[in-house]
Amino acid sequence: MRNFLKLAGVALLVLIAVVAVRTIMFAETNVAQVERLTVDVDEARIVQHMSQAIAFKTISTGNSDTQSYSEFARFKEWLQKSYPEVVAGLKLEVIADHTMLFQWLGANSELKPILLTAHYDVVPVVPGTEKDWKHAPFSGAVADGYVWGRGAMDDKSAIVVMLEATTQLLKEGFRPERTIYFSFGHDEEIGGQEGANGVVEYLKQQAVQLAWSLDEGSFISTGMFPGVAKPVASINVAEKGSVTFDLIANGPGGHSSIPGPEVAIDILAKALLKVRNTPVPGELEGLSAEMIDGIARNGPLALRVLAANKWLFGGLLEDQLSASNMGNAMIRTTTAPTMLSAGVKSNVISPTATATINFRLHPRDTPEGVKAHLQSLIDDQRVEVRVQGDGMYALASEVSSRDNDAYKVIAKIARQVFGDIVVVPGLTVAGTDTKHYSKVADNSYRFQYMVVSPEEISGFHGTNERVRIDNLVKATSAYYLLMKESAGR
Repeated sequence: MRNFLKLAGVALLVLIAVVAVRTIMFAETNVAQVERLTVDVDEARIVQHMSQAIAFKTISTGNSDTQSYSEFARFKEWLQKSYPEVVAGLKLEVIADHTMLFQWLGANSELKPILLTAHYDVVPVVPGTEKDWKHAPFSGAVADGYVWGRGAMDDKSAIVVMLEATTQLLKEGFRPERTIYFSFGHDEEIGGQEGANGVVEYLKQQAVQLAWSLDEGSFISTGMFPGVAKPVASINVAEKGSVTFDLIANGPGGHSSIPGPEVAIDILAKALLKVRNTPVPGELEGLSAEMIDGIARNGPLALRVLAANKWLFGGLLEDQLSASNMGNAMIRTTTAPTMLSAGVKSNVISPTATATINFRLHPRDTPEGVKAHLQSLIDDQRVEVRVQGDGMYALASEVSSRDNDAYKVIAKIARQVFGDIVVVPGLTVAGTDTKHYSKVADNSYRFQYMVVSPEEISGFHGTNERVRIDNLVKATSAYYLLMKESAGR
């Protein structure tokens, strides 16, 4: 017994030593220092144009019966009047009547072009929430260091800062060596089937293959990762796919005065509980692991210990990530019940009840795999699992390179403009127009040069959307430097 205790003690000491050594070796990666750069931009002009852009109610309703494009036409007219240098110096092609594709012709036709993208359509403001806004949703109010309104971050600000940077370069006489395209989509919020997809078809007809594209998808975040003091810039190299299933439960119908022991709604409720309580399995591997490792190297000791010793603590680390909404979304296909329907009258027991569930597909998963997961979990012949939209779905994107000049220059510019930040590759958990643009690009990235807090993130598709004025200034500087660096002589 004594010998066993001695051996156990030695083994424990060895284990502790291994964990300690691996944690020490798992130190912050040495990153080449870059010089902080400041570009002298016109803040007042940028703010004015941002405020004006928000005032156009370019709302994508997702309903052809209610969709109006009069505000879209006004926005296009405003853009061309506000940026005459861009209109004069670049070629404009209008796709599907509303998406604007600008071409800034480069001097060297042998170099593959690059594409910078954004969209100007916005989601509606939820009726009844207007009173909760500090400033009216389409006011473009300038107050408290922000420009307020729908589209301030998603995604008119990207259009404004790109055009401001381009205008400044044109005024300075800059001509790119490499052709630069700008695509400003009009229907991203409803899938980009006409706008971004139309741009792709146009580029294919012109035999254009892009070196890379850069779209929305992530920011430089603060306060998103507990214990990580530095801002984290996630340059997303992939995005999730999407598939939506209906769970259709069938049960006895009839009059509400004589209900049976189990009706369709009961059957559906039990199925939903099973689905919610047992999500699609997740795993910390590949891109997700690379991102978490990059953050952990700059995080608190406890996080470094877990990340450095996944062989021992991998399950615990996954549990910790799963407890966070964002962490959970990074490591697995997410399950989101979004709609319920049953019955036509309060005194009628409906023979059917339907739940709609949206799944955002991790690159490792497929719609077929999710369906099999649901059927196995529910295990009830009375519940049909049916994919929505005539079998339509979007697979997760391919993973773009993070070991090439494109990724490196995007990261370098972020450090030059924003200073001491953590840069990691990441995964966009929602959808962007890049699912279309990537069809004609060797690599596709999703990142915006702005710093956001959790409070500011809540404005996306929500209340009190706003953009910091200093973000507008720095983002203009960043795109200015990015174009000179990636497309300059």
